[in-house]
Amino acid sequence: MNRQIVRALAEKDIAEVAQNRIAISGAIILSVIFAVVFPLLITQIPVLLPESDQPAFDDLQELIPPQLIDELAELSPEQLPIVLILGYLMAPLFLVLPLMLACIIAAEAFVGEKERKTLEPLIYTPATDLELFAGKVLASAVPATLYTWANFAIYAVVVNVAGWPVMGRIWFPTDTWWVLMLWVVPAVATLGVSATVLISARVNTFMEAYQASGALVLIILALLMGQIFGLIFLSPAVLVVVGFLFFALDAVLIWFGVRIFARSELIARI
Repeated sequence: MNRQIVRALAEKDIAEVAQNRIAISGAIILSVIFAVVFPLLITQIPVLLPESDQPAFDDLQELIPPQLIDELAELSPEQLPIVLILGYLMAPLFLVLPLMLACIIAAEAFVGEKERKTLEPLIYTPATDLELFAGKVLASAVPATLYTWANFAIYAVVVNVAGWPVMGRIWFPTDTWWVLMLWVVPAVATLGVSATVLISARVNTFMEAYQASGALVLIILALLMGQIFGLIFLSPAVLVVVGFLFFALDAVLIWFGVRIFARSELIARI
């Protein structure tokens, strides 16, 4: 595989995505909501609500995984909602960022070629089928992962700075978040790309591909609801397993995606 060709193809797709208003506006909106607005609101609960109205430990105990009860019991009533929500419950929801951005970029990279009528010239480039596919996957998965890491950094700053009056210390990120960012996020970003490849073979427009791949958010919501209702606790060890499962699913979808992205299949769809 020629790395220079793969890199050139990836840079081409990234440049085209940068001109897509839907991709850019969607990324900005997600960043503001997840990395800034939400942590600001949660950290201000002790400030905005009278002490009598603040959630007590007993009220939140149903949401606390058994593994964390002793650890969180040491927190004050003001500190508890901050640590519980921003440190634990918010973790799986953050996976929406790499998933959605990867789907947006992949939909633009794969289906966008059809809409821009640039699929035929792409087919006759000297790149191999694998190089074409790898370039488009990198153009989607890598930016989505880096984008999520950047938002994680912003989120960490907001959580610690805004929560300092209540927490009195820098407590975030936790071990769970490090595993989530470094192991699970790349797997989820790749999942968004690989699934969008398969969807792109069945649709003809960017919006159709994006809307169909958006259904993958249900997987993230399942993790979130499972943790909220005590069905699963996303500890670092559990997240390692979750990451392996995502990567295994990625491998299967990519295998099918490479077959779909063969030149013979692309020519048939022109």
